Amino acid sequence: MSTLELVLNMLAEATTTELSKAQEPEGFHENKEVAKQGGKIAGDTRKNIEAASGRPVITAQNASDFTQMLQDVSDKINAEYSNDSDG
Repeated sequence: MSTLELVLNMLAEATTTELSKAQEPEGFHENKEVAKQGGKIAGDTRKNIEAASGRPVITAQNASDFTQMLQDVSDKINAEYSNDSDG
């Protein structure tokens, strides 16, 4: 999962939460419709990004690859911080 995929997923979840607060759905079916609305907004955003960039947003990278990437970045920042503190 790429950074952009993760952000779009977060957008779908946050949008659905906000729509749910505004619409106050009751029951499974109303909640399902709100979730579809949130997903559509994120989906439309993905399509707009793909149209503008000319590249697909969805990648073959999985969540464990992303977790490793985050760990690598964190390790690098920590190493740089440690080096700055030494001087």
